Amino acid sequence: MKRVALALFLMVMGFGLTAQTGGRYIYNFLNFNNSARQMALGGNLISVYDEDPTLMMMNPSYIGEHYHNNLTLNFTDHFATTNYGSAAYSYTFPKAGSFAVELRGVGYGRFQGTDESGIETGTFSVGDYALSLGWGRELSPYFSIGANLKFVLSSYESYNSFGFAVDVAGSYHNPEKRISLTLLAKNIGSELKPFVPGSFELPPFDLQLAFSQRLEHVPIRYHISLHSLYRWNMNYYGDGNPFLQTDAFTNTIKYPSKVAQFFDNFFRHFVFGIEIEPIRYFSIQVAYNHNVHQEMKVLARATMAGFSYGLNLNIKGVRVGFARMHYALGAVPNCFNLAFDFEELSKLHKENKAKKLQRITE
Repeated sequence: MKRVALALFLMVMGFGLTAQTGGRYIYNFLNFNNSARQMALGGNLISVYDEDPTLMMMNPSYIGEHYHNNLTLNFTDHFATTNYGSAAYSYTFPKAGSFAVELRGVGYGRFQGTDESGIETGTFSVGDYALSLGWGRELSPYFSIGANLKFVLSSYESYNSFGFAVDVAGSYHNPEKRISLTLLAKNIGSELKPFVPGSFELPPFDLQLAFSQRLEHVPIRYHISLHSLYRWNMNYYGDGNPFLQTDAFTNTIKYPSKVAQFFDNFFRHFVFGIEIEPIRYFSIQVAYNHNVHQEMKVLARATMAGFSYGLNLNIKGVRVGFARMHYALGAVPNCFNLAFDFEELSKLHKENKAKKLQRITE
């Protein structure tokens, strides 16, 4: 099993390094949060093995029988006129294994088109779409692997692009210690038909690692996730940085110390989250993303940039989720989830039907 885990890790690292040649990204909507729980916990990878089907496409290594015959519907009220949503369904076949399919789309609204002279030519729409096929398999009671294959279409007025991306994940889950660990290589792929002939761009690759543990005597689970593991430098200290001060005597820019830059860069890779579950069917999530905070903060006042929160309610086969994530002043997306466990709903229906028949016979 150790050899399998090592081989998976080396494969993921190799894909990640290969995917970086090129330097420009396309299909950035693939990083949008299609799960309220994911958004509430900071917007990155979550490693948790439970019965929340909204997480299955984000972490394909946990696609399994516990998501059998589950449907999820997601909608996010994003910035300005931009909205996006998705629908995903999972089914387990006795011999072939567990599969999931997801359709997601982003609408940016309608725009007024003009020619070179400024004459209006009518309105046009802009959208991004992706069809994902996911597969997961348990290698042992503790280890599992999975992958997503995504076919992507972007349509911007008369310009179109078609491409693909692949996610590869491996997870370790220990129910006795209540811990979970996942390594994910995300969005490995390329354009197949670019917007500009001959100019191929790459999807937004990322290498992420996530860990979670539920405390033994307290109804709390903490989450720690790391992103952008393939590169170290994530901050910007160039001359155009508005947060840098200028020395009044020498008129030179005062840069932070090497120690301050190191710790700022270090924590930009981290997302910290906490889940509180006061009762079995209800949970609250709170998280902090330091990189988002540093990128979206403003000089004028302190903001909640980087903070996110949400809640989940799961009653008798129906799961409802809501989350908000703060990016900047006036830029706070709202995410809504609705999930159905048809196996659980069918079981409840049969039980209620049996109870009614019993009352009638009595």
